[in-house]
Formats: sequence, structure tokens, C-alpha cells
Amino acid sequence: MPEIHAQSSAPSDRQAPPQFEPEKIREHLHHLDRRQWWLWSTTVAVILLLTLAVASFAFPAMLSRDESSYSFYLNQAVRALVGLVLVFSVYLIYQQHQLTRIRHEVAEQMQSLAKVESLASEVYKLAALDQLTGLYNRRSGEQRLAQEISRAQRHGRPLTVLLMDLDGLKQINDRFGHAAGDTVLKGFADRLQRAIRGSDLAVRLGGDEFMALLPECRSEEVRHVLGRLEGMEFEFDNEKLRLLYSRGWTDYAAGETPQELLKRADQALYENKRAGKRNVVATLQTPVVQSTI
Repeated sequence: MPEIHAQSSAPSDRQAPPQFEPEKIREHLHHLDRRQWWLWSTTVAVILLLTLAVASFAFPAMLSRDESSYSFYLNQAVRALVGLVLVFSVYLIYQQHQLTRIRHEVAEQMQSLAKVESLASEVYKLAALDQLTGLYNRRSGEQRLAQEISRAQRHGRPLTVLLMDLDGLKQINDRFGHAAGDTVLKGFADRLQRAIRGSDLAVRLGGDEFMALLPECRSEEVRHVLGRLEGMEFEFDNEKLRLLYSRGWTDYAAGETPQELLKRADQALYENKRAGKRNVVATLQTPVVQSTI
């Protein structure tokens, strides 16, 4: 029977993800917006200042009838205008340099964030999913089972646990190699995933043992799921592998622990095995061979 147990945490020597600070990214973006606002505000202010400067120097000369005074004021206005343009150009270059630096810092932070998300996704897959089949692993299945039992107790809704065992997997491995066994395991996992609903959960407990958690599903409705798992055949190296499996299921009873529920489902699985429903392996070249483990 599958036992509930805790698994060790991820290895300590796993590569640590790059550090990033969301607050720092938001601060840089805010700083960038503020600098751009000041740049545009300064541009408008300088244009107005240049206009006023030219007017202040040229207007007295226009009122004066002295040609030399007019030339003097006009010369001063041009010099002031050139000086202001040069100062403002230096200021623009400095601000553009600062904006470019901030953009680079934000880009680096966003790249670090993308790396962290990618690593988090990989860590999640390693921690929660079975690497061969892509189904949830034993630990994830046990955690979800506890959650579903709590939900069933709280809302009084049915919960069914279905256990499955691929009989004859050892014979497949011995005859065709472990690659053939992996093909059968992955094929069965894919078929199981397509046979259940989106609210259900398919789990590989380990080896050739699988479990399906079926919330709000009565025992009599499990046969609809099993019907979608009939007639499984898989191709491997020009060979046709035909697969049968044993299964057992039971409904959750109020007050049961996860261990008690799994024990009853495992007893149902054992009864199915004992009734003589065994796995079948066949090839294109040879007749069907019954496995009698």
C-alpha cells in the first residue's frame, strides 16, 4: 500500500537563483519617469527663457535710435543666446546619459527577474512533477489528497480515490528493454491524463503505480474514466505493446485519514488483482502472452 511520508527538500548544492528586488525595479522606473518629466519641463523652460532673453536684449535696442547701441545690445543678445544653448546642450547630454544608465539597470533587473521565473518553473517541475511521465509525483499527490479530504469534510462533497497498477511491466522491460517500459509508462500517463476531468488529479506514485483523485465523483461514475482507459496499445521499435492494468477505488468516508482512505483503495486494488485481471503484452509477430505474476 502507498504510505504517506515526507520527502526531503531540494539538494543544498542546487544553483541559487540570481537575486532581484522588485522594489528596486519600481524605484528605477519611477526615477526614469521623473527624469523624463524634468527633461521635458526644462526644455520648455529653456525655450521660454531664450525667448525672454532675446526679447530683453533686443527690445531696448529697438527703442534706441543710436545704431551703436543697437549693435551692442544685439551682439550681447546673440552671445547670451549661444551661451544658453551651449549650457542647455550639455545639460541634455548629461540627462540622456543618466536615462540610458537607468534603462540599462532596469533591463538588467528585468533579465534577472526572467531568470528567476525560469528557475522557479524548473524547480517547481523537479519538486512537484514526475520527470518521466509529467504527472504529479507522490509528494504532490499526497498533499493534494489531504487538501481534497479537508474540502470534502468542509463541504460534504464526495471524493473518490482510484489506484492503478500496470501488471507485467517487468516482463516488458525484460523482453524489450527499459526504453519500452518507459514508453508504456508515458503512454499510460498520457491516456490517464486525458481520461480524467480538469478538476481531477493524476499522480504517479512510483514504479508502475498510479493514482487519480476524483473530487465530486461517486464510485459508480469511476467506470466512465476506466472506459476511456480500455484498449491501450503502444508502438515501440516496430513492436505493438498491448497493455492491461489492475485497479481499485473507493469513496471517502467522513472522518477518515488519508492513510485509511488509501488503505481501503489499496485493498480494492488487491482484490482486483486476485480476481485474475492481469496485464497483457502482445507484439506484431507473436501471439498474446498472458502475464501471471
